[in-house]
Amino acid sequence: MGIWRYIVSDYQAAKRNDPAIPDGFRGFLEVLLCTPGFLAITAHRGIHWLHSTLHIPVLPRLISLFVRWWTGIEIHPAANIGEGFFIDHGAGVVIGETTIVGRNVTLYQGVTLGGTGNEKCHKRHPTLGDNVFVGSGAKILGPIIVGSNSRIGANSVVLKNVPENATVTGMRARIIKVDGRPVSGSSAGISPEELFTRILRLEEELYYLRREFRRCKGEAVEETAEIPADVEISVEHKQGGKL
Repeated sequence: MGIWRYIVSDYQAAKRNDPAIPDGFRGFLEVLLCTPGFLAITAHRGIHWLHSTLHIPVLPRLISLFVRWWTGIEIHPAANIGEGFFIDHGAGVVIGETTIVGRNVTLYQGVTLGGTGNEKCHKRHPTLGDNVFVGSGAKILGPIIVGSNSRIGANSVVLKNVPENATVTGMRARIIKVDGRPVSGSSAGISPEELFTRILRLEEELYYLRREFRRCKGEAVEETAEIPADVEISVEHKQGGKL
């Protein structure tokens, strides 16, 4: 009866989270026959039982390959997934062997719950708490923990633990909200890499503006294709608003 309870909760999650599914018998058929996420997780419930309860070798992996071909979603037979699981669209979703997923978790297409390749222990994949939302293309890598009620933005790369009730975004993922409130400016602002890039661009622009200014004044200007190596970032204070 446990598996059936999970399947019913997965069906209800699909109905609840996909606005394209109509009500009535037509909606029932669309979830049952035309929703890749529901098909993949339903198949996984049986595959996981064969793998983890009956300890049947090879066959669960073989069946999971057919499911991947059928739905575009790859879930390792050993992955432990809670009830109410929903994958929207689903293409390109990968869930690794030691992944643990809580209840009522939602994933969008292109999500990877994988490893970094540097793990030295058995637990190589992430653990997601309850009610976690993961946007399209996000990569959650390594044996990290994503706290319950957290939201992972699209295309984020998460390599560190995420606290509960947090919102995470960015290619180099950082926490921007906790409990619905923005975090401190140092964490919510741009990353050091982005700041460094902006400073370099401003430095380059300042160099060329100064060179053009000297040319307009009739001073000799050395024609160089690149900024000299000895140019340093500086802030000059002038009086009267003139250079």
